[in-house]
This record gives sequence, structure tokens and C-alpha cells, in this order.
Amino acid sequence: MNETKHTSVARFIPVMCCFFAMGFVDLVGIASNYVKADLGLNDSQANIFPSLVFFWFLIFSVPTGMLMNRIGRKKTVLLSLLVTFVSLLLPIFGDSYLLMLASFSLLGIGNALMQTSLNPLLSNIVSGKSLASALTLGQFVKAIASFLAPYIAMWGATEAMPSLGMGWRVLFPVYMVVAVVAIVLLGLTPIKEEQPDHDASGFAACFGLLRHPFVLLCFLGIMCHVGIDVGTNTTAPKLLIERRGMSLDEAGFATSLYFIFRTVGCFLGAFILSRVSARKFFGLSVVMMLVAMAGLFVFHGETAIYVCIALIGFGNSNIFPVVFSQAMLSMPEKKNEVSGLMIMGLFGGTVFPLAMGLAGDAVGQSGAVAVMTVGVLYLLLYTFKIKTDNHE
Repeated sequence: MNETKHTSVARFIPVMCCFFAMGFVDLVGIASNYVKADLGLNDSQANIFPSLVFFWFLIFSVPTGMLMNRIGRKKTVLLSLLVTFVSLLLPIFGDSYLLMLASFSLLGIGNALMQTSLNPLLSNIVSGKSLASALTLGQFVKAIASFLAPYIAMWGATEAMPSLGMGWRVLFPVYMVVAVVAIVLLGLTPIKEEQPDHDASGFAACFGLLRHPFVLLCFLGIMCHVGIDVGTNTTAPKLLIERRGMSLDEAGFATSLYFIFRTVGCFLGAFILSRVSARKFFGLSVVMMLVAMAGLFVFHGETAIYVCIALIGFGNSNIFPVVFSQAMLSMPEKKNEVSGLMIMGLFGGTVFPLAMGLAGDAVGQSGAVAVMTVGVLYLLLYTFKIKTDNHE
């Protein structure tokens, strides 16, 4: 019994290390602000970077679900880590517009592969009824990487840490080393999974799952969650710069604050979701975000803006694991395909920043907040569709 438990923990740690690597994608928020400042871009031009990262989820998510059927989940995760490693290597050689576009593109491709394969791989270690809680723990570990990114970039920019002449870009080699560690740990860890299904569903059958109303609702829910996540990540510093006249280095704390509360929310959610109805907790989270969005329209004080950003971080922290687990448990015989579709929903990280960039250039950052509010309202409607019997 103890040996089995020890073996499960030994498998769990490398997978959690991969979840940390999954969080590297969130560096795009603070990085895009630094690239904007370095290259003198406007909002629409700068928001191309986060949009480009999440564009690849539209292209690669479903094919990755099919790839998992052929080579297995673990090998797909290892491939994703390798692509991520290359994406983090490129900015070491400079910060030109084209080089950063290439880096962010590879970061998006690697993350699309990782998010599609790592979540189902976790289901090979934990039982179905604990999946939402385990996914939330994974999101907590991912959030730690997201939270650290603005600080590492800021320390590099202010030369408070050795930056090797790279300034804020020292963030990339730091995370590149962690990616190597994740590759080694997972590569040495045996994980028993279902045999690859070489005759599994093709593209048409995968997309056909969207005909199921609940799967479609979950897909749109993921789009809104990621849109709010990336949107807050990029817009929070701009709000403080616009309304409080802060410098970018000062305003960058807003991004860290968002991820601090998202990290805390993920940590608490791992315990709360094992004891409380998913619908009740999800509903409370959405209401917190709705109150915060209303506050961002009204308040101009520094403290009030920080409180709103913190509420969004805490509220948005458990949206993904609930929606993702609901989708997976609704069609357990199609886990790989459903995972591919749900991760394709991260394409919301492309749609929202583009719309927010246009709205921000037109009417200021209140326009960007309005775009995010649409996503929050959808999640409020989704709350009433959650199947509580999966978690109670």
C-alpha cells in the first residue's frame, strides 16, 4: 500500500514540474509590454504577440489529440517541452520584432501540445472523481511560474539580478533551464497509460463532438476564461499607466498581483473543489470577476484598481479545471479528442487581446475591460449548466 502511494507520488512530481513549464506561456503578457516599450509599438501592434501565441492553439490542439492516439500522452508532452525549450532559446540572441514573433510562435505551439497532452496524462495518475481537484493543483503549480515571470523580467530590467547584458530578457534562459529539468524528470518516469489507438477519430469526428451542446458550451467557456486571463495579464499594467501615470516597471506589479491571487485561488481551490459543489464555487468565482470588472469601469484610485485585479485573479483561478473536467467526464471514452477541442478553446487568448487592442486604441483601457466583461457574462450563464453530480 505504502509502496503504491510512494510510486504515485514519484509519478506526480515530474508531471507537476511539467505544469510549471506550462506556465511559461503567461510570460507573454509582461514580455509584450517590454517589447512594446523597446520597439515603440502601439496597443494593437503589441497585442499581436499574445494573440500570436494563442493562435497556434486553434491550429495544433485537435491534431495533438490525434497525435496522442498514435504515440501516447507522455511522448507528446516530451515533444511539447522540446519545442518550448527552443522557443526560450531564441530571445537569448536578441529582441528584434521578427525574432520575438518566432519565439512567441514556438512558445504557443509548444504550449498547445503541452496543454492538450498533459491534462489527460494526469488522468492516468489520479482517479476520475479527483480529477478536478488534481487539475486545480496543476493550475496552482502553473500559476507559480506565471507569477514569477514579471518579477524575473523586472529584476533583469533594473539589473537587480545578473542579467548577462540581456535586461528583462534574462527571463528566457532562466525558464529554459527549468524546461530542461522537466524533460529529464518526465523522461525518466514510467507512467502507465492506455495503449495508443492507431484507428482513433479523425478531424471530422473530433470536430463533430462540438455537435454535443454541453461540449460546445465547455469549449466557449474555455475561450472566455483564457481571454480574461490573457486580457487581464496585458491590460492591468496599461490601466495603471493610463490612469495613474506609472512607469512600466512600476505598473508591472499589477500583473504579478493578478498571478499572486490566481496562485492562491488555485491552491485553495484544490481543497475546496474536493468538498464543495463545483457549481457553487464556480458561481462565486464568476460573481467576484463581475464585481471586479464593474470596479475597473468606475475606479481610478490605485488601491481600488489593485483590489479589482486581485478579485479577477482569484475568481479566474478555478474556471479552467472545472470546465475542463466537466468536458472530460461528460465523454470519458473520448478523452484525447475532447482534450484537443478544449485546448483549442485557448484560441480565446487570440480573439480577446485583438479585440481589446482595437477597443483600447479607440476609447482607452475601459474599452478593453468591456471586452473582458462579455466573457465574464458568458461564464455566468455557463454556471447554470454545470453538472454537479460529477463532483458531489
